[in-house]
Amino acid sequence: MKKPALSDEILMQIEKPARYIGNELNSVVKDTSQIRFAMCFPDVYEIGMSHLGIQILYELFNRREDTWCERVYSPWPDLHKIMKEQNIPLFGLESQEPVKNFDFIGMTLQYEMCYTNILQLLDLAQIPLLAKDRKDSDPVVLGGGPCSYNPEPVAAFFDCFYIGEGETKYDEFLNLYKKMKEGNDSRSAFLHEAAKIPGIYVPSLYEVSYKNDGTIAAFTPVYDDIPATIKKQVDMDINASVYPDKPVVPFIKATQDRVVLEIQRGCIRGCRFCQAGMIYRPNREKNVSRLKELAETMLASTGYEEISLSSLSSSDYSKLDELIHFLIEECSRKNVNISLPSLRIDAFSLDIMKQVQDIKKSSLTFAPEAGSQRLRNVINKGLTVSDIMEGAKQAFEGGWNKVKLYFMLGLPTETEDDMRAIPELANEIAALYYDVVPKEKRNGRCQITISTSFFVPKPFTPFQWAVMLDPKDYLERARIVNDHVKEQLNHKSIRYNWHEADVTVLEGVLARGDRRISDAILYVYEHGGFFDAWSEFFNFSLWLEAFDACGISMDFYNKRLRSDDEIFPWDFIDAGVTKDFLLREWKTSQNEEVTPNCRMRCSGCGAGQFKGGVCFENKN
Repeated sequence: MKKPALSDEILMQIEKPARYIGNELNSVVKDTSQIRFAMCFPDVYEIGMSHLGIQILYELFNRREDTWCERVYSPWPDLHKIMKEQNIPLFGLESQEPVKNFDFIGMTLQYEMCYTNILQLLDLAQIPLLAKDRKDSDPVVLGGGPCSYNPEPVAAFFDCFYIGEGETKYDEFLNLYKKMKEGNDSRSAFLHEAAKIPGIYVPSLYEVSYKNDGTIAAFTPVYDDIPATIKKQVDMDINASVYPDKPVVPFIKATQDRVVLEIQRGCIRGCRFCQAGMIYRPNREKNVSRLKELAETMLASTGYEEISLSSLSSSDYSKLDELIHFLIEECSRKNVNISLPSLRIDAFSLDIMKQVQDIKKSSLTFAPEAGSQRLRNVINKGLTVSDIMEGAKQAFEGGWNKVKLYFMLGLPTETEDDMRAIPELANEIAALYYDVVPKEKRNGRCQITISTSFFVPKPFTPFQWAVMLDPKDYLERARIVNDHVKEQLNHKSIRYNWHEADVTVLEGVLARGDRRISDAILYVYEHGGFFDAWSEFFNFSLWLEAFDACGISMDFYNKRLRSDDEIFPWDFIDAGVTKDFLLREWKTSQNEEVTPNCRMRCSGCGAGQFKGGVCFENKN
C-alpha cells in the first residue's frame, strides 16, 4: 500500500481532497520502471481530467514496459499554501511520490492564461524555474499542446518541446533517453541529441537576434547538426494509433464527465481566426467500425452514463449518419445519454437530437461568430443568414425555444454596423419563433442568449497579422451591442453576456509574444500570481506592473501593424500550412472573399505534404 503524500489532517483542511489521492478506476500502477514520467496539466484536476490529449499520452507511455506515466494537476490555492508552508513536494497521483525524482515532467499547454501555473508546478516540485539553472539530477521539463506552436513566451522554463501529435516520435525520444541514461550521458548531451529528432525543439540550442525596432532579425541554431526548422509531427493513420479504451475515471465530477469518442482530427472549414483548424490539418477520419468498437469498450470499462463525440466539426464526418444511428441503438439499450457537440443545426441534426435522451432540456447553439454577412465572409465562416434562420425554424418547429448565439467582437475590418447586426440577428430569430410556433403550442417565451468574446489573433492563422485594441475599446464595442439589444422589438427574449477585456489583451501578448515575455511571466508568479484562467484569481494590475518592471510594451505585441515579411517568433516551426498560404488568406479576407472548404476545392495550404487525409480523398 502506497503512503499518501498528504496526511488525513491536511486532506480534511482542503476543498475536494479527492483531487489528490489517486486510486481512480483504470489508473495505472507499476512496481518498477526505468523511465518515470509525470504528465502535468497546469490547471485544476477537474479541467485536466477532461482533456483527451493527456489521456492518449497516458495510455501511450504506460503501454511501454519500461515507462511509468503518472498524472499531476495544479493544486488549488488552498493546498498550494499548505505545500509551501510545510515543504511538501509536488507528487504523482499514482505513486504519491515526489516528481522531482522522476526523469521527465511533461506539460500540455492548452491555454495561454495557464502560463503562470507552469511555474506553480515547477515551484511546488522544487525544481528550478529556469531551464538554465537545472542540473543533471533534475527532471527534463518537456512541453507540448497547441500553445507550443509558439513556445517562445515560456521557452525559458522548458528544456524541450514536442511539436505535433505524440503518437509519432515519443518512442524514439524515450528510447534515446534510456540509452543515454544507461551511458551516464549528461543532460546537455541528451538535449543535443534529442534536438535531432523531428518535432523536438530545444530552446537553449537556438539564438534570437533583434532589429533596432524590436522585431526579430534572425532565429538560428547554435549547432550545425540540428535543424533550423522544426517540423510538426502528424499521425496519418489515426485508426491504428493509440487510444485510451480504458480511460481513468475520476472520483469527483470532471468538466467532461463522460466517454469521449474522437471521430476525426483536423477540419475542412478554414475559418481564418481558428488556430486549431490550421495546426491540426490535414483532416483525417477514423473508420466507423473502429469507432463502434471503441464506444462499446469504453462504456464497458468506465461505467459512464454519457458518450460524446470529439471533433472540430462533427457534421463534416462523412459516416456521421451510420455512427449516430449505431450509438442511438447501443445507448438506448444501456440507458446511456449521447452528447453531440459541433453539429450544424440542419434537418438531419435536429432529427437526431429528437431521438437523443434529455436533449430538450438544453438549448441549441449556433456560432455565427459575426453579426453581418460581410464580416462572416471576412472570417471565412461559411454560414449564411438563410442557414441560421432555416436551422432556427426547424428547431422551433421541433419543440425547442432556447437558442445560444456565439460571436466575437474586435474582428479585423469590424464596423459599428457589424456590431449592431448581432442583436438584430438575435431579434430576427426571436421574431421567427413567434411566427412559426402557434401560441397554444409555445412552451413559454423564446429565449435567445447572445455571448460575445473578444477576438485574439493566434499564430498559424491568417489573422496572425491583425492589430488588437485597448481594453476600453473592446468594452465600448460590447456597450454598443448591449445598447442595441435594448432597442430590439423582442428585447425581452434576448440576454447578452460578454467576456473580460483585460484578459483578452493579455492573452494577445502571450499568444504572439517572444522570449522576452518570459521575464514578465516569472515576475507575476514570484509576486503571487497564478490560476490566471480563473477570474477570481486574475490580477491584471499585477501583469501591468510586471510588464512595466521588465520594460515590455504590450502595444508592441498587440497594436503594432506587422509587415508582410516580418519574422514571427514561431516562424521556425513548420506546421504544415505555409506562411505564403496564410498571407494569401489574410489578403483575401481584406477583400471580403470566401475560400471554399477543403472538400469543395484545394487551396494549396501545404498540408498535402503529409500525403493523406482529405487532401487525398479523391485520388487513386
